[in-house]
This record gives sequence, structure tokens and C-alpha cells, in this order.
Amino acid sequence: MERRKTLFLAAGVALLAGLGARPAPPAQTNPAPPQAPAPSSSTAGSTQFAFGGNVAEIPAAFVGGLVLLPLHVNQSQPCLFVLDSTAASTSIDPGRAVELGIAPGAAELEFAGVTLRLPELPRAPRQDFDTRFGRAYEGTLGRDFFESFVVGVDYARKTVRLYDPAGYQYSGKGKGLHPSFAGDMPVVPAKFNTNGKTLEADMGVNTALDASVLFFERYANAHRMLAHLKTIPAMDDVPADSRDALLGRMRLFEIESFPVQQAIATFARQEPGATGGPKLAGEIGGGMLARFDVVFDYPHQQIIFEPNSDRRVDEIEDMSGVSLIATGPGLRRFEVTQVRSGTPGAEAGLQKGDVIAGIDEDPAADLSLVQVRDLFRQLGHPYRLTVERNEQTLHLTMKLKRLLPANES
Repeated sequence: MERRKTLFLAAGVALLAGLGARPAPPAQTNPAPPQAPAPSSSTAGSTQFAFGGNVAEIPAAFVGGLVLLPLHVNQSQPCLFVLDSTAASTSIDPGRAVELGIAPGAAELEFAGVTLRLPELPRAPRQDFDTRFGRAYEGTLGRDFFESFVVGVDYARKTVRLYDPAGYQYSGKGKGLHPSFAGDMPVVPAKFNTNGKTLEADMGVNTALDASVLFFERYANAHRMLAHLKTIPAMDDVPADSRDALLGRMRLFEIESFPVQQAIATFARQEPGATGGPKLAGEIGGGMLARFDVVFDYPHQQIIFEPNSDRRVDEIEDMSGVSLIATGPGLRRFEVTQVRSGTPGAEAGLQKGDVIAGIDEDPAADLSLVQVRDLFRQLGHPYRLTVERNEQTLHLTMKLKRLLPANES
């Protein structure tokens, strides 16, 4: 356990050190294949790179499958905004705007090495973000942000690079796709196989979706994707309007000839939101995108996928059967909202409404919700839980086991 605490501390130190210490790399200058002309956009903001440069590298915070970028709004205290490829515009949480004294109207977003000026910064809350991810929601970077830069998300190095579109050319081993759009969400083709039959369909690219891949109910039913597929109820990594979803392990998911095997798919009971068009099969989320370095090049009408070292890493599901939310001061109070029967959580005696106050020798207050969920993906580990229930303190043991076996090839 001391080793685990050391790893968590080291990760935090690395992120803080990177905010000011890592120099930006040179812009890509090798010849690139012909690109479509950049579209005109009335929503993109004006940008200014520091010291006359054309690229900035920003150490980002990765929370589950989400990407959060540090920035200052109008020279205020620092914030972390969620990178959201489905959002129509950049916005700030109303409560956070009040805390920072941000007046309505034009706004200046200052990142490490570059400034983005927007004609307006709307106020918009995000429901249940705090409890689902264990951190306060502060704002969103939407389509106007993507249209102002070429945005390269390096999931392996935990950084985001912002390039000046005027001088950008890609040079690498990735492959580019020309996306269409469903509302403000980019859409790309993908291939997948869950039951022995390979399908090809359009999928939205959603950087604000924690799950790997989400399929809409109407598409999954029409193509019998769940036939002969072992599924379990989804727990924590799905949108609020799709909480009755199922999880299943795919044989194959492929983006532009880059196959990923045994990834976990979420099958929605109902189609979340209103972004899905009649031809859209579902959405690709952060869990799948993290297997690539992804370049969102809206100015040149392309999204580039370059596989990283995580593409062949097996995806691990929750092995506790326990759904948790974060509440209380600092969002360090972890409340059980559901315990699935026949799982390690149920066998340990956990109940809905319990509060997990400690894991092994660690107080829960020393952990984040994401860290707790990561711990509950450790096969075979017998955790000693300190649990508060009805003003009593209980000590339970929960031994984790695999709940979603590999799909047969």
C-alpha cells in the first residue's frame, strides 16, 4: 500500500512540474499529403502564441477517460476545463464564474504558451459531473476551441499540443479521416465485431465520454449485437441518461485499419442526448481514444489517429460490482449507490448507502474517486474496507474477481 501511495504522489508531482517546466516541441514541418481547404468559421476565437511561436504544449489532467486543460480566464485563478468534442461552444460553470468574478461578455483564456480570445464565454453547468468524477466541474472547451487550433492529444505523455493552423503539417505514422458532423460532434467510420459478424458504421468522437465505446440501443438491436455476448450491468462510466446500460467485451474494434481487441463496449438502454442521427451507431469515448494519439485538425477537415503503446493493452473492467459517487467536503466521501448481486461487493456485505471510509490502511480522504475505482480493478486483491453504516463502523473484506470474461475469438 505504501508503494501505491508513492505512485499516486509521483503522478501528481509530475503533473505540477510539467505545468511550467516542459518546453514546447517544434511544429511539424515535414511535407504532408494534400489537405482540403480550411473552412471559414465564425465561431473560432482569435489566438496569440507566446514569443512569436506556433505551438504550445500543455500538461493536462487525465481523469478516467477525460482530458482537462489548465487555463486562466481573464487572468483569474487557475481552472481545469474539460475537452469536449461534442460541445457547441466553450463555456464556464456558473458557480465558478461567480467565484472568479468573471463578468459576462468577451473572455481571454490563457494556456501555457498561448492565449485564446473569445467574443463570449457562456455560463453552463454540467449535471452530476462532481459526484461521477470526484472533482468540481469548472468549464468546457468546445467546438470554437477546436476550430481555433489544431489540437493534438497525446494520451501516452498526458499532454495536449495546440498548433497554429496556418503553419501546421502532420508528419507521423498515423492516418487521417475526414469527419462529418452530427450536430457539433465529429463522426468517423469504424469497424467492430461483437458476435462473429463484422459491421461498419459511423461513430461519433466524444472526448467527454469516459467509456471506451457506446452503442445506441436501436443500432445494437437492429444488428443483434448482443446475441451470444456475455454482458453485465454498467456501473460508473456511463452518462446519467443511460444508467441502465450493459457492458460487453468486443472481439474487435477498428479505426482506420488500427484494430483493438477485447475492448469493452457500453450498450445503452436508450439513446443519450440528442446528438445521434439515424445513421449513427454510437460514440467513441476516452477509453478507446486513449489507445491513440489523436489530432483534431478541424481547420484542415481531418482527425488523425496514431496508435500508441496502449493500443494492445487489455481493458480491465470493474471487479467489485459496486457503484460509487463522491460527496462531502473535497468530494472525498465515497458513497455506495448500487451493489450488484453475486459480485465481490455483495459477498463482502456492502449495501446501498454505505460510506467507504478506508481501504486497507489508507483513509478514503487520502484517495480520489478515480483512484478508488482503479483499485477495484485489481484482480484477486482482498481489500480490507472500513465502512460507515447507520453511525456504525464495520470492517469488511472484499476479494475482487473478473466479472466480464474475454470474448471468444
